Amino acid sequence: MTESWDARDVAWAARLGETLADELTGALSCSRQAVALSVMCLLSGGHLLLEDVPGVGKTTLARALGRVVRARVTRVQFTPDMLPSDLTGVSVWDPEARSFTFHPGPLFSDMVLADEVNRANPKTQSALLEAMEEGRVSVDGTTYELGDPYFVMATQNPVEMEGTYPLPEAQLDRFMVRASLGYPAEADERAMLTGVSGADPVARVRAACELADVRRFRDLAARVRVADEVADYALRILAATREAPEVRLGASPRAGLALVAISRTHALLDGRTAVFPEDVRSLAPAVLSHRLVLRDAQPGASQATQQRATLVRLMARVAAPGSRR
Repeated sequence: MTESWDARDVAWAARLGETLADELTGALSCSRQAVALSVMCLLSGGHLLLEDVPGVGKTTLARALGRVVRARVTRVQFTPDMLPSDLTGVSVWDPEARSFTFHPGPLFSDMVLADEVNRANPKTQSALLEAMEEGRVSVDGTTYELGDPYFVMATQNPVEMEGTYPLPEAQLDRFMVRASLGYPAEADERAMLTGVSGADPVARVRAACELADVRRFRDLAARVRVADEVADYALRILAATREAPEVRLGASPRAGLALVAISRTHALLDGRTAVFPEDVRSLAPAVLSHRLVLRDAQPGASQATQQRATLVRLMARVAAPGSRR
């Protein structure tokens, strides 16, 4: 039975996504595609990993995304000497109360910007796992709930750069999307060079919605229909990553859930109440490629490039619904 929809809800959801993307693109010097992926990830309830060389605006995009949805943003600069308690917080003895008082760490926010996350050691990186997956933090045997929505936006430099640690597979699997900003277009970079020196582009970003609107959108997106044939198409893509001889570790069931969730968001932003195969196909590289562990890395190309190229090759062998192949 097809669920009935209020056309006003669909129109509101599509307008919200367009407004957020327009506001960010108008103020920042990065591609519309990267902005759209970031917005979809937030609206889908996932976490975002921005991987690129230093200085292209990863941190600026994260700050702007928090501003456009009126979220409390906490920025954490990851360093090799950082401890897990620097993220979660600590319990400090209060001699007057004769008890321990918990002092929350930077993970207690609406949005956490984990800057250069792969500069921290693996033990500290793993402190993010519970917060990202469960929406809670455990310290000294006590569990503390985090807010809803809760969004982690991590930036990392390519692991080939000095002083970086590759994120473990379990950590990477918690990120719904991996995106790359790349260098700005020539016109955008010229505008940066000729603009007012020291001006903060984030200051030009206006709040376009509240966190309650993000929650409302997620509730609507969860109702978007996924037909059996579309679900089967996603399953075939997942199976292809697990069965390919060149892949040591394929996409997890969590990856499949993330792919369907963001496909629902993409459909709703397009004004539709059902997911099409094209939604799955277009978003699979951003959702699945960083989860693949390849058997043999080729010299001269980044890991991200090889993962994406491998996934694209595997997807080319998977027939979409309606295809005659």
